[in-house]
Amino acid sequence: MSDMPVAAGRRSRWGLFIAPVLVLILAVAWSCFWFYAASQAEVAADAWRAQEAKSGRIYDCAKRSIAGFPFRFEVQCSGASVALVSQNASKTPFTAKLDNILVVAQVYDPKLVIAEFTAPATLTDGVTQNTFVVNWSKGRSSVVGLPAVPDRASLVFDDPTINRLDGSVQVPLARAKQVELHGRLADGSPADHPVIETVLHVAQGSIQGVHPLLAEPFEADTRAKITGLSDLTPKPWPQRFREIQAAGGHIEIVQSRIQQGEMIAVAAGTLALSVNGRLDGELQMTMTGLERVIPALGIEKMLEEGVPQATLDRVAPGVKSQDLNNLFGALDRAVPGLGKVIKQNANAGVAAGINSIGTESTLEGKKARSFPLKFVDGAVLLGPVKVGQIPPLY
Repeated sequence: MSDMPVAAGRRSRWGLFIAPVLVLILAVAWSCFWFYAASQAEVAADAWRAQEAKSGRIYDCAKRSIAGFPFRFEVQCSGASVALVSQNASKTPFTAKLDNILVVAQVYDPKLVIAEFTAPATLTDGVTQNTFVVNWSKGRSSVVGLPAVPDRASLVFDDPTINRLDGSVQVPLARAKQVELHGRLADGSPADHPVIETVLHVAQGSIQGVHPLLAEPFEADTRAKITGLSDLTPKPWPQRFREIQAAGGHIEIVQSRIQQGEMIAVAAGTLALSVNGRLDGELQMTMTGLERVIPALGIEKMLEEGVPQATLDRVAPGVKSQDLNNLFGALDRAVPGLGKVIKQNANAGVAAGINSIGTESTLEGKKARSFPLKFVDGAVLLGPVKVGQIPPLY
């Protein structure tokens, strides 16, 4: 009977070792799983790079490392670069270099990938040889649905700026407080004809060197839907745009709102691509502060520099450009300054012309005007007046 307590004591001491041994086995198994998954992540990254290279996008890292053990994967890419290579030309049309990219995925949710970008980025146009420097205080993105076709993706930059290098001088081109771009597959969208829904938000944005209206800070929110896609595999953008045009696809502007000071504009409509790769379509706009926008369109300056005949044909059929310019000169000779006064009042005439096309409306409790904004093979027409030209997309 004296041996029974000893045997029981031995069994209880063995029980003390079972839990640590199991923990050790699980730790070893988890470590093996993590390192195996990390190696597979590198294999997947190399496969993705190879797939992108077939579409003319060459990604590279001067140094790549994987960390994050034990519960997540952190892929660090230092000296990151991307080159867009044209398949029909020897030149590289676009290259970008980035200081560092950190990509993070949780072990328990590998389909969600989050990335952080370290500024600055240097962009070089291989055709024009222009170089741009892009800076931001914080840049990040998230993608859901990998490694298959992503269900949704987001890209956010705080305090982004774009400058063009002119020798050693950086010339400001664009800036914003924040830029957000979100995209997702539309509900019920088929795999062979996916429909993409996007949301773009720009806070305190401004663009220099394009038009005085764009140089002042503005807020912009746009919701759009893109159709005409055959798949979501990586492709060069010109090829993608050609496929959309051939399939009769379009961009539906579901809702767009821009505010600049007291001026507010909302728009909705559909834009498509012409055979030449230029925008065609129409947006129905409602705008407050139209009387402020018209002078900023530069009608007076256009008259001072001479009115192109093509413009006169649109706004005043039958009137010759040379005859109009001669008239202004004759008025100035007869009564010094009279021609200039008439030119300065031309804005009011154009505004009246647009008012005759549009209709009175109310927007957010303010007096407004509704009218069509047309795109004809890239030309932007505000009523009868051409206010811009968009270059071809391919």
